[in-house]
Amino acid sequence: MFKKIFGLTMLLVLIGIVIGNFIDHRNESKINETEDSDTYLYDVTGDTNVKGGAIAPAESVGIKQGDLAPDFELETLSGDRLKLSELRGKKVILNFWATWCPPCREEMPGMQQYYEENQDEVVVVAVNLTDKDTSEQAVHNFIDEFGFTYPIPLDRDGDIAKEYGVIVVPTTYFIGTDGVVQQPRVAGPLEYDYMTEMVDGLN
Repeated sequence: MFKKIFGLTMLLVLIGIVIGNFIDHRNESKINETEDSDTYLYDVTGDTNVKGGAIAPAESVGIKQGDLAPDFELETLSGDRLKLSELRGKKVILNFWATWCPPCREEMPGMQQYYEENQDEVVVVAVNLTDKDTSEQAVHNFIDEFGFTYPIPLDRDGDIAKEYGVIVVPTTYFIGTDGVVQQPRVAGPLEYDYMTEMVDGLN
């Protein structure tokens, strides 16, 4: 009798462990839904303290290779106005980022080096997701601290990121002199050599 009770208890414990592991696995892989049912949080950093790589509409698919890059005009961190269509004739690295994103921080020194060495032919445009960032002052503080000098347009309303279908940050588009996205978009941090390879493939 005791053996039967002991065996039944052990079986129930094992079933409980299996169910618990299954629930934990589902919770880890599930995307956290926000109060807006059309919007989701994506954690792409691997840092559990980060609330997500970015926020974007669930139906968003993004701009694809071969598409004309949607034009926009935004105020930059320095107070100037930047209009994408006015950069026609130059190759453009269009990057979307936020201060709280570790992969963004990882790639930015390489972007600065690339900008310094190639700014006569290539424009680096790093659009800050200001509506999803900690604060606009945090963006100022971050740029001042690290001395990045390429243009930083402020997407205060999130409209540009939404139009481009930015789901994770960093996301980068490589735009040719004709204003067309000529390479596949990249979600994740870029290295200097990869930027060189992608830009070399633009015309």
